Amino acid sequence: MTEKSPYSTAPQAAASLLSWRLLLLVVTLSLLSSSKETAAFTLPALCPHPISHHQSSTTLHSSDNRSTDDTNKLLEKARQLRQEVSAIETFKLEVQKQNDAKVQAQREAEREEQIQKDELRLRYSAEVPILKDMGEEVMERVDFPPRLKGGASRIITVQAPLPLGLVLGEDEALPGLTSVDEVAEDGNGAAAGIKQGDIVRAITACQTTMETPTWQLLAGGIGQPKTKRFMYSVDGRPLEEVLNAIGSNRMDAQERDVWLVLERID
Repeated sequence: MTEKSPYSTAPQAAASLLSWRLLLLVVTLSLLSSSKETAAFTLPALCPHPISHHQSSTTLHSSDNRSTDDTNKLLEKARQLRQEVSAIETFKLEVQKQNDAKVQAQREAEREEQIQKDELRLRYSAEVPILKDMGEEVMERVDFPPRLKGGASRIITVQAPLPLGLVLGEDEALPGLTSVDEVAEDGNGAAAGIKQGDIVRAITACQTTMETPTWQLLAGGIGQPKTKRFMYSVDGRPLEEVLNAIGSNRMDAQERDVWLVLERID
């Protein structure tokens, strides 16, 4: 949410006050005009002694001059107030334009930041098959934070049948990091696009477990073996364990290709 500018309410209050002052001036002018007409008709009746035509004319002329001066002063004041109201309205518009520009700039910055976040997530994530509780596989996007510094790498996925034709090794500088040291030119890994220097982040692995339906449990059954395939993160795992996980894909009854999630330097 964008905070309101402290200038946004002050011009409104000032303009409202000046509007009331203008209204008061209009009422005052109306009253003065009405008083002038009343004085012209009632002045002879208020005088206890006869007044000559010259005296009456002089008195009315003096009264007219004073009324005219007062009216002119009020009109000038009204003109000044209108100018002040106009200046405040102009200032309000400028403040509103500045606030709108700030809001627009903030929205653009937030949109750009979100675009960068989305691009970064796409760079360091991949859609892979995830095993659910009921045994089905669902494709989901999984984040793989970069292991290589500098922001010059990205995450990719490949699928290849066994044997992969790869020589894997451990990076001495980064313990627990499995790298592709060699790729056989005519191997399945090379055909899938695996390159020397790729970092292995995750692979599919298979595991056999004993599953026993409820009715067999009630009858005292021991269950039946069932092989499940799942994604296996190799971050921080010993090399021997990673090699065994890759080899376990031979137990897949469907003989599906091995999934490999790789981090590659551009």
